[in-house]
Order: sequence, then structure tokens, then C-alpha cells
Amino acid sequence: MLWRGGRRSDNVEDRRGAGGGFGGGRMGGGGVKVGGLGIVVILLVGWFFGVDPSALLSQIEGGSVGSGYEQPANTTPIPEDDEGAQFVRVVLADTEDTWSAIFKAEGATYQAPRLVLFSGRTGTACGTGAAAMGPFYCPGDSKVYIDLSFYDELKQRFQAPGDFAQAYVIAHEVGHHVQHLLGITDKVDQASRGLSESEANALSVRVELQADCFAGVWAYHAKQRNILEAGDEEEALNAATAIGDDKLQEQGQGYVVPDSFTHGSSAQRVRWFRQGMQNGDITACDTFSAKSL
Repeated sequence: MLWRGGRRSDNVEDRRGAGGGFGGGRMGGGGVKVGGLGIVVILLVGWFFGVDPSALLSQIEGGSVGSGYEQPANTTPIPEDDEGAQFVRVVLADTEDTWSAIFKAEGATYQAPRLVLFSGRTGTACGTGAAAMGPFYCPGDSKVYIDLSFYDELKQRFQAPGDFAQAYVIAHEVGHHVQHLLGITDKVDQASRGLSESEANALSVRVELQADCFAGVWAYHAKQRNILEAGDEEEALNAATAIGDDKLQEQGQGYVVPDSFTHGSSAQRVRWFRQGMQNGDITACDTFSAKSL
């Protein structure tokens, strides 16, 4: 991916080295309640890489959604030699350019998310964010959160190396932000009330596959801007394959339970990323109406 020299977004907040606490904010008591779409609202924002619910929730201590979180002060500028952070800034800027153009074409204004770099854990409007969650999006504060150490895990644990695989991670979470702006997140919340666990999981899969498709829409436009190199598309598809629910379950427990899928199978994730990348149009990403995923 030809990212060096690209525009760098200023919508990046660096909380690394801030002590791993709540970033200057405070979470109220009460804990996180998960059930039905509580999974989608809270963990929809953090389950991109299929972390097991029990493992994830064990990382979330105290703090309830939207309970008294205060915006932390801006931290020092990111050093020029911090390549990982500068890469994130360029990718985020490119998603801003893509979605701004798409929204403008529809007579709307794109409100870009902020991206927060953190180490270990940090406070969010959705509760305590932990590195164990992987990269995630919080609709409560419209921010994407990422601990850059995850890119090492992406390469080593998931065997999905490459800068475009890393860019796909960011584009997927920005896809959740687009869902939030379009009102999809709220509609899913309403639609999931009273659903069984398996029904809520099935709805979550459609949410996640749409975010994959939106990531593909960004990739389509990035390709038009000639910033992709040979092999970049394969890197993204390899990452999508590596984090399919079926592959992760097979590796983790030796068998697959489709009713417990929250993100979709490897084949589904690849299909919907390709759908977005081949069409470059969000209308091609209606996973909710699709009879077959």
C-alpha cells in the first residue's frame, strides 16, 4: 500500500503511556450488562476479531455504558518517526476522503470519527476498552479505538501480515461508524429487543458483514486513487479469512457452532468484502435484505 506521503488525519488522539486507566475520565459503577443486543451494542463495537465473550468480559472491570465518562485532554503530537501511528493517520485520512465524497454525492455531510490510540486499556463511552477486545468502535462517543500491539497479533496469531491487512482493520471499524451515522446501529438495537441469543447472534453477523462490505467500498475507492500495490487485495482477503468465526472456533475449540457466530464465516467475510470492493457502492452492502449471506 502506497501510504507514505499521503494526507494525515488530525482526528487521532494518542492516549498511549497515559497509565492504562480511564484516560482522565471516570466510569460510574454498575458493571456491564450483556444480553440480547447488549452484545451487539457493546461488543458489536469490539468483537471484530472474534474474541470469546467470557474472555472479553473478564477484561471489563466496573463501568457502565455512558456512565459519567469525561473527555480526556488532548495528548502530545505523534512523533514523525512513529511509523505505526503515522500509518494509522494516513489510512484514517483516506477513509475520510472516501466517505466524505460518498456522503456529499447523496447531499449529506460526513462526520468523521476520531481514532484513539491506547495501550492496555482506556475509558470510552461504551465502558472500559481493553486491548483484549481488539480494535473496536464505540457509537456512544463516535470513536475508533486501537492498541497498535494488535497488529503484531494480526501477523503472528492470525497469520495475516501486510499493511493493507492492517488498513482493512481500520476500514472495518470506520464501517461501523458509517452504520451509526446512517442510523443502522439504532435500528439494529430496536430490532433485536426480545430476540433469543441465536437470533441476536444472527443479526450481529449481518451487522459485521455489512461493515466488511463498507471496508470493501473504501478499498474500491483507494484502488481508484492508485494507492494499492500488487498483493494488497490478497492481504485483506487473507485477513478476512483468518478471522472468520468458523476458522477461529475450529482453531480454538476444535469444532464449529454456527448459531454462536457473531461475525460470519471466513467465506462470508471474504464475499462481503469483495462485494464492496467490486462495486464501490454502499447500496451493494445490504446484508439485512440478503436471503443468503
